[in-house]
Amino acid sequence: MTASLPHQGPWPDEPDRPAEDRRHMIRRRSLTLLIIVLLIGIPAGYLVISANQSRDSGKDKEAKYSATGLTEGWPSKLQRRIYQVPVPHPAWHVAYYETNNWKTSRLYTQFETNAAGLDAYLTGLGVTRKDLKQGDVTIGARDRKVTGWKFATTDSWYGFVHRQKNPAPTHDVIVDLSNPAYPWVYVVSRTVP
Repeated sequence: MTASLPHQGPWPDEPDRPAEDRRHMIRRRSLTLLIIVLLIGIPAGYLVISANQSRDSGKDKEAKYSATGLTEGWPSKLQRRIYQVPVPHPAWHVAYYETNNWKTSRLYTQFETNAAGLDAYLTGLGVTRKDLKQGDVTIGARDRKVTGWKFATTDSWYGFVHRQKNPAPTHDVIVDLSNPAYPWVYVVSRTVP
């Protein structure tokens, strides 16, 4: 048989604490619950949001890199800078496709613009309309096959090749001026890594 331990009494100088009333107890428990929810709920919510964003990003990248032809939309700013393709504003029906291998990287771009946009694009390349040669289809058969571009022999096609010293890219450009107010521009920018 064990002896029971005596209960410790209050400190001699300390007054007795009043019993906790019901309102104070509910407030204390509510505050504790709020703290637990904030400490667990916010990080858990952040993880769920982050996982969804990561999954969506992977799907976007998968779609981008599994493309086998022109993709509607603007090339990224980085692509436009690397390949030196200054897509003008305004531009409509913009589409692009990028290929990379150990020998050559290419960015295929097409867009429709207005007359001022064409002039701005040509100025961005460092050329003028005088450099356009009528009937000159400068984009090769291989590149036309990759993109599906078909250039019939007409008087409305103008082209030029903008050669630059490596590592700057070379541009094969064709402009369709069948509607001079809204020309179409087709560009193959290739660079050697």
